[in-house]
Amino acid sequence: MTAIDYFAWLVLIVIVVSVVVAFILLAQLPGKIAVKNRHPQVAAIKMASWLGLLMTFGIVWLLAMVWASMTPADTEQADGMQDSGDNLQQRIKSLEEKINVLQEQLS
Repeated sequence: MTAIDYFAWLVLIVIVVSVVVAFILLAQLPGKIAVKNRHPQVAAIKMASWLGLLMTFGIVWLLAMVWASMTPADTEQADGMQDSGDNLQQRIKSLEEKINVLQEQLS
């Protein structure tokens, strides 16, 4: 083998490795987006993205990208409920204090 043959093999190996790395990075992308958005169905999105690239030539992968980018309505409500949860606990404490005062007055 000559030097040009070795160079050709090196180029071929670099191209194959680059394609494999690009494939892996693309397959992981919807899962990373879902984790970043704190999506409740991260595991399903990761699985859909891998299977979408492997079996459906990217059709399901595109759906996984859209799915990962969406924020479910219940997550938005849960965030709002967390904020109001602190207010609710304060209101419960104040009501308990009022009940104690009323019970003392009745006794």
